[in-house]
Amino acid sequence: MKRGTGRSSSSAAPNSVDVARLAGVSQKTVSRVFNEEPYVSAEARRRVLEAAEQLGYRRNNAARALASGRTRSIGVITLGTALYGPASLLMGVERVVRDTGYALRVVNTMEGDPAGLAGAVDSLLDQGVDGIVVSEPIDEPGGEAGPLRVGVPVLVIGAPPPPLDSPAVLAAGGGADLMARAATEHLLGLGHVTVHHLAGPQRWFAARDRLEGWRTTLASHGRDVPSVVEGDWSAASGYAAGRAFAQDPEVTAVFAANDDMAIGLVRALTEAGRHVPGDVSVVGFDDIPVAAYVTPPLTTVRQPFDAVAQEGLKRLVHAIENPDAGPLPASAPPVDLVVRASTAPPRPAVTGR
Repeated sequence: MKRGTGRSSSSAAPNSVDVARLAGVSQKTVSRVFNEEPYVSAEARRRVLEAAEQLGYRRNNAARALASGRTRSIGVITLGTALYGPASLLMGVERVVRDTGYALRVVNTMEGDPAGLAGAVDSLLDQGVDGIVVSEPIDEPGGEAGPLRVGVPVLVIGAPPPPLDSPAVLAAGGGADLMARAATEHLLGLGHVTVHHLAGPQRWFAARDRLEGWRTTLASHGRDVPSVVEGDWSAASGYAAGRAFAQDPEVTAVFAANDDMAIGLVRALTEAGRHVPGDVSVVGFDDIPVAAYVTPPLTTVRQPFDAVAQEGLKRLVHAIENPDAGPLPASAPPVDLVVRASTAPPRPAVTGR
């Protein structure tokens, strides 16, 4: 028999009856095998274990909870990162889960791990969670292997849901493209001919959404779409991009995909003698706590982390507790552009004498 991978076209999690049927034994024999009881032949034990492995059956808290109700726990899969966005979203989820009376189980994944999401799902299901939150997912190598069998409701925050075989797949925290549009519209509204973009790493869905919102806005206004400069979310990458932007006198406005990169960008422009916002206007994204206190205070798009967590978890708990009901409707997150001193109209063009 082939080793189970947790992937299947069926949304129903396998149970002991399925294992017994495939192994050609009674359900009591399956129970004896997994309870490590005597009076089971070596051949029967082998068939049961192979059948369970092929089906992806787990004898765990989730399986036991089928008889006793729910475990009242929710698992969260998040990137192992200290970046402000994912960390703030996780804090918001933690607060909401605590308020709902559910226990929280957290598993971190690492970028570049081909088994990151699947391994995290397996770990949480082994802990018997009633639902799973996937926070800030990114593209993973090997993500084309097919639907991931979960067996419990899933909430995906900040990206389109990956291929999942689940009783309910919910999405929350979209709208980054609309927030990026607001940032770009603000700069165009000040009179800038076009807007350059300092993008986040494109393996992140969030970075791609922000880039798409910027590009769509420029195209809808008939403006030139400059080449994209890609950073890695860090202030250092923003600083490197700023040194390049400073060499181009045509750059008068930049939308950065997060505040850290925007702050590094402003520093590099200032060191190069390009005044912000007199020569170059800069808009960030997130509204990190320090954004209001840098020089100049940063215009940015505030992310509604708590609101996204509140609505998303409300919908997830509803799906857990009302499995036969339809999903609660989702609402679009608010767009909150915080205008500070890093943006201004462009200087009038200097004409020859």
